[in-house]
Amino acid sequence: MELLLLTIVIVVSLVLVVFGLPGLWVMIASAVAYRILLPDNPISWFTIGAITVLAVVAEVFEFTLTGKYARKYGGSRRAGWGAIIGGFIGMMVGIPVPIIGSVIGAFAGSFVGAFIAEVSGGQSTTAGATRVATGALVGRVVATAMKVGIGCAIAAWILVAAWR
Repeated sequence: MELLLLTIVIVVSLVLVVFGLPGLWVMIASAVAYRILLPDNPISWFTIGAITVLAVVAEVFEFTLTGKYARKYGGSRRAGWGAIIGGFIGMMVGIPVPIIGSVIGAFAGSFVGAFIAEVSGGQSTTAGATRVATGALVGRVVATAMKVGIGCAIAAWILVAAWR
């Protein structure tokens, strides 16, 4: 019964990751709770430490890839930071919208943040700033996909460890 409950929490957490919510941290918390509440379970502290490192890596990817892609598409350092900050603000503003608000907000915020930063810096035309903002949007999509992939790896690791 405990394993079934853990599986349900992990699956719901993966859905949270897709929608830009802290699903990775819910997974880690569930693994810690499983470890503490069931002393004879096979989830080790090493596993918990390793999945925590993976979650931190996923968070770093989520925030840095947006800026890197903005720069890859010809943007300035300022545009990269604009994309990162815009994505974060957009995610927070979108949270009140049910289900997909935070995802749409993060994508739109990355685009708008990079665009505004590039135009306000005076280094690019509107067309150039649009290209940079598109790069930031692509980066945000790639970052989200990578975070979901790492979330699947964390979920599999936890469930395999709990199964043994």
